[in-house]
Amino acid sequence: MKKFPIGIQVYSVRKEASEDFAGTLSKIRDFGYDGVEFAGLYGNTPAEVRSLCEKYSLNPISAHVPYVDMLKDPAGVLAQYAEIGCRYVAVPYLTPEHRPGTPNFEFVVEFIGIIAKAAKKAGIQLLYHNHDFEFMKLGGKYALDILYETIPEDLLKTELDTCWVNVGGEDPSKYLLKYSGRAPVVHLKDFFGQKSENMYELIGIENKAPKRPDGFEFRPVGSGLQDMPSIVAAAEKAGSEWLVVEQDNPSMGLTPIECAKKSIDYLRSIGQ
Repeated sequence: MKKFPIGIQVYSVRKEASEDFAGTLSKIRDFGYDGVEFAGLYGNTPAEVRSLCEKYSLNPISAHVPYVDMLKDPAGVLAQYAEIGCRYVAVPYLTPEHRPGTPNFEFVVEFIGIIAKAAKKAGIQLLYHNHDFEFMKLGGKYALDILYETIPEDLLKTELDTCWVNVGGEDPSKYLLKYSGRAPVVHLKDFFGQKSENMYELIGIENKAPKRPDGFEFRPVGSGLQDMPSIVAAAEKAGSEWLVVEQDNPSMGLTPIECAKKSIDYLRSIGQ
């Protein structure tokens, strides 16, 4: 089995990062992570972030950057991540008015294509990070597949979030293989329970308290329902380059930083 470099989405430890960004990066490296993916810079300049990544020998793999921010100023926003050294930038999430099933979605696909071209000029590869709402069918096809069919592969590649693929009703390993050669970064996310109402309250999007009658929760990698060895094997077959751990909220009585350590410890235990 291929030994992948392992990264972590810093959003997973956002509380710690907001309080002590440098110290959090140091801990991430001490745990054995090889790289980081950003979702905000926690008040640091791109130059400062790049310097800290160099200091702690962490590869600044990629960043999640809001779609609307890139739409307003694609060249300016993307230049910041080019300065950090990010090879990838991902469209991380679509707010309800931009999602499949709305009149705006056709234009969203077009605009993502425009952003992708701007990213290419900045030396960055654009990715799309899915949730489960992209598994709505439009004309018999998943909206996610329509997105990838519409925008050429050289402009837009996938960052499949394996939890949301599963919640969306598909087998993460099989879906990853479907995009072989187009899936350089794979999100490893584990969970327990079934899809419930107000799912996105679990990732801090909504303001209301979540309703979780079925006990749905995100879990450290290897501690939930996902078949992680199968997903890692599929990532190897698909030609993926990075595995990135993401856990939107802590669970199992652990802090976010403890969850991050538990995830990397599990991955190392299976040969990663």
